[in-house]
Amino acid sequence: MAVDDLATRVAPHEREAVDPTPGLTRERAFASDVMWAGYASTEPHVTSGWHHHGEHETAIYVVSGTLRIECGPGGAHVVEGGPGDFVRVPPGTIHREINPAGVGNELVVVRAGSGPPTVNVEGPAPG
Repeated sequence: MAVDDLATRVAPHEREAVDPTPGLTRERAFASDVMWAGYASTEPHVTSGWHHHGEHETAIYVVSGTLRIECGPGGAHVVEGGPGDFVRVPPGTIHREINPAGVGNELVVVRAGSGPPTVNVEGPAPG
């Protein structure tokens, strides 16, 4: 049995800072040809840059703080989550993440798909 066929663990200090988007910190724990998993956070009162995750479908678990996602034409569609909530972002959805609260947020992120996991863009189509 190959080592890659066994369970593994990644401690917080072993996560790798990757896929920069202004205003958002991402740390990769695991990545393969079909899956990406890691940690993300946004400081208080910060709005990230616009981006999408290509062919990846994304599930976000809000560990702490508040997460607001703006997407759709003109960014007019808003989804907000708090501790214990899951937020889904479909493949190719141009969005930005906002932390409207006075404390940072912590998120666990899992993506299923292939290709680049993050593509930064200028913004969504006008509303």
